[in-house]
Amino acid sequence: MAPSSSSSPPIIYQNTLDPAGPWIVQKYGGTSVGKFATKICEEIVPYYLEQHQVAIVCSARSGSTKDEGTTNLLIRAATEALKPKGSATPTATGTTTPVWSQYALPRPRSISELTSNSPRSTSPSPFRSTPPPGTPLDVPTSMAFPFPSFHATIDLIRNEHIEAAHDTVRDASLLSELEMEIDRDLESLRSFICAAQVIDEVSPRSKDAIVGVGEKLACKLIATILRDRGIDSEVVSLENIVPPDENDMAHVDATGQLDQEFYDRLAVALGERIKHCAPRVPVVTGFFGPVPGSLLRQIGRGYTDLTSALLAVGLQASELQIWKEVDGIFTADPRKIPTARLIPIISPNEAAELTYYGSEVIHPFTMEQVIRRRIPIRIKNVKNPLGGGTVIYPDPVVDGDGSVASDYRANDTKMATESLASNHERLRLPTAVTIKENIVVLSVHSNRKTLSHGFLAKIFDTLDQFGVVVDLISTSEVHVSMAIEDALRKPTFDRLVRDLKKSGPVTVQSGMAILSLVGKQMRKMVGISASMFGALAEGNINIEMISQGASEINISCVIDGRDSIGALNLIHETCLRIRPEGVPTKNFTLVDGVSNGHVSGFLRGKINLAHGPLVGGGLTSGHVDCDIN
Repeated sequence: MAPSSSSSPPIIYQNTLDPAGPWIVQKYGGTSVGKFATKICEEIVPYYLEQHQVAIVCSARSGSTKDEGTTNLLIRAATEALKPKGSATPTATGTTTPVWSQYALPRPRSISELTSNSPRSTSPSPFRSTPPPGTPLDVPTSMAFPFPSFHATIDLIRNEHIEAAHDTVRDASLLSELEMEIDRDLESLRSFICAAQVIDEVSPRSKDAIVGVGEKLACKLIATILRDRGIDSEVVSLENIVPPDENDMAHVDATGQLDQEFYDRLAVALGERIKHCAPRVPVVTGFFGPVPGSLLRQIGRGYTDLTSALLAVGLQASELQIWKEVDGIFTADPRKIPTARLIPIISPNEAAELTYYGSEVIHPFTMEQVIRRRIPIRIKNVKNPLGGGTVIYPDPVVDGDGSVASDYRANDTKMATESLASNHERLRLPTAVTIKENIVVLSVHSNRKTLSHGFLAKIFDTLDQFGVVVDLISTSEVHVSMAIEDALRKPTFDRLVRDLKKSGPVTVQSGMAILSLVGKQMRKMVGISASMFGALAEGNINIEMISQGASEINISCVIDGRDSIGALNLIHETCLRIRPEGVPTKNFTLVDGVSNGHVSGFLRGKINLAHGPLVGGGLTSGHVDCDIN
């Protein structure tokens, strides 16, 4: 244990040195770090340290929204570096932004540049060593140069973190050291971006390095607050965690994606690195590297969730906690549906479907890493730490007599039993309904110059060239309709439509939405499609496309975006049977059922499929004109 100095807060909490002590990995999102750092360090972490070893993974901090967060500011700074050189941008004080001259001054050494083999400090500081003596921190204003606006963006990042430090850190010595760390990292970043500007290029890996600064700053802030509150902590930067022999293209498959072996080895390396922090509480950057082909390209912006998942696997954690600003996963978006209820337990497949179709839960690939090791994921609320949240857990293995299979781990049994009881209470009801807005439907009719397989091949090749992900699709021999997210800029979208027209006439429907009903209880459930479509018919909501996968845990349809809130309420009340107090549930009488992906029913009411395509597991391809009475 690092000894305390008389001027620093005494150490009250540490991780246990018992190697058998259970681990909990806690991942905090950027908004949680930005708005609830004090609550995290004063209430949440000490509570779990009483019975567990805790490892913390932080995203780059955000203010009120992600759009105003550090990661977006860093990406903006990287973009500004490639803009034509102009006059210097004034700061908020009206003075020209001071910069480091990359030629006149030595580059400041950032604590994040220390390797994992660097000697550990015997000071109570959460950082691995003290700064090297004589490193300059102050640059005269007279050394300002007419550089582009990325300097002002970096200044904005600095000011936000310094302000957050002053608001949360009470000990003067810890505050002073944190300020020095922030300045060193950001001046190092400034020099790095200046170099990128000289060569007029920000490569994918350079962008990784720039974005990774946000996680380092967030971790240093959280680690310092923890130490200020008497929790022995240590910042762990993962920018060099990938072993040299893994940092090549050997684990990249034909599609350019990293294989599972890479992530398995990385999980082992993460676990070993964190265990060496004992008894300090590790505060880990969500960014890791260097990754073959770039972290952002391989993983995307959700890399912090993946880091926490791999760390949970490497530590064989008893639980992975994802801390957000909501109580967990709800039956619908509570901001849109006031009667939405918290779901205590949900399966990974259900969570993946909800994520894909509009709900921000957790990326399916991240879930896969921990669920395959039977580690539960719990979604928790930083504003309500004692709430139970939502647990994402695999479907329990059940023997023929209905008991939990004997190959379950001992600590799995209680949760599996609770899951069975919960499912029994919600027997034969869907789990949740979600809406994905800003959808465009593209319909292409073949010009019959190619056979059906050639027609579809050309369509998908065109979509691939533009990097378009199709959410729903309906096909026949001569017609294809696709629901995609309206995320392309107009010039790019116009080029996409122009290229698709080479295969035949194209129609575009904008302002649409995908309505999805999700639940594993829907498997082989006769009549659920009838209830869903009947409710929409009664609400006079038109359906453009229908899709049901072979797994039968999701039924989706495309509707007009203007009907999205009304449709959510109708399905939430009718299919999930959750309604406002005093309002009776609406029931639709089924004459002939809907099962196994086949639509063969009649409803009391009228539903118009608007001559739209109908697709799903077990359905015959083609167009269906349907007027049901």
